[in-house]
Amino acid sequence: MGQRAAGTCYVKVDGVQLTVNGNCEAPLSDVKRESMVPGYFKEEDLVPYLKVAAVFTPDFPIKKLVSGTDMTITCEFKNGKVYVLTGAYLVDEPSGKGEDGTVDLQFDGIKGVWQ
Repeated sequence: MGQRAAGTCYVKVDGVQLTVNGNCEAPLSDVKRESMVPGYFKEEDLVPYLKVAAVFTPDFPIKKLVSGTDMTITCEFKNGKVYVLTGAYLVDEPSGKGEDGTVDLQFDGIKGVWQ
């Protein structure tokens, strides 16, 4: 029996659902480890984030996304895993692309949790 591992993601920003094309990315860990010598490593905290390729629909919530500084982002992956990012805000320079009708968004936040 096959198991679904990928496909369309569902993303909500403070309860408002975005239309996405399936491209969602979230970190699996909240730290980055690097070996110093065998058996010893250093650890660095990572900023929790969620990257989303959203469809630039006529009702796209531009103002909400651009002005939000304490949003809750929920991303449901097709494999059943859910990533919740709290204290979220937009980073980088999101822009609407007329050619393919999408907007690449990156949200950074205070805490990211897999459920």
